[in-house]
Amino acid sequence: AAARLAAEQEVENLSGLSPNPEKDIFVVRENRTTCLMAEFAAKFIVPYDVWASNYVDLITEQADIPLSRGAEVKGKCGTNESELEISWLEQAYTLKLFFLKEGHNTSQGQEAFWRLSRIQFTYDTAERTHFKDAIAPGKHMASSHRLSALVTPAGKSYECQAQQTISLVSSDHQKSVQLLLSEVRVQPFDITSDFVFSEEHKCPVDQREQLEETLPLILGLILGLVIVITLCVYHIHHKLTANQVQIPRDRSQYKHMG
Repeated sequence: AAARLAAEQEVENLSGLSPNPEKDIFVVRENRTTCLMAEFAAKFIVPYDVWASNYVDLITEQADIPLSRGAEVKGKCGTNESELEISWLEQAYTLKLFFLKEGHNTSQGQEAFWRLSRIQFTYDTAERTHFKDAIAPGKHMASSHRLSALVTPAGKSYECQAQQTISLVSSDHQKSVQLLLSEVRVQPFDITSDFVFSEEHKCPVDQREQLEETLPLILGLILGLVIVITLCVYHIHHKLTANQVQIPRDRSQYKHMG
């Protein structure tokens, strides 16, 4: 049990390696081997109630809570289940990400994949950096419901530069908390090289944007090729017709032929 606890606590926050001040890099290691890596920028949009100026009505305000650099990290790695826990501002905020690896049947047979299966976000409205004059301040938990996100083939890392929004339901009167993720690179299983992500699996949004960027170039190349072929055909046709004997259309000129 002591060895397992030591393994779980062998984690690193490598946020200083990222050029983006809003992005952190987290590494979980067991037995001196990297078993989980995560890199992303995250922000939470949390609604909360305050008194109106008449101290009778309630007004809903909105707190924008970024994931701060230098956060505390815990992690657990398993064959089919892994977990990443991140806390910041003296544990006023805690984000837990749960990953699951499983298989499903396809026309090619059994294929394995992993996904982000659950999210838990704990926040304290008594924390005054982001919550101003919250009514009945205290801790609340927002969690996902039947989540299946970041689906990736086993043995690969997930990559998505585009911003993704995941809705969480809060224990604070069922308010909807929004988690905004961007510049994501995650791999919770099957890391073969220390501190190195495996081959990336791009999210559909990035794939579509990449296609939109390359499609005009491809169409331009095809159009240019069509123009070149047309000019070549025209040049060959013109050359062949120029070498042919021209038959006079005026029949009076036939007597001069032969």
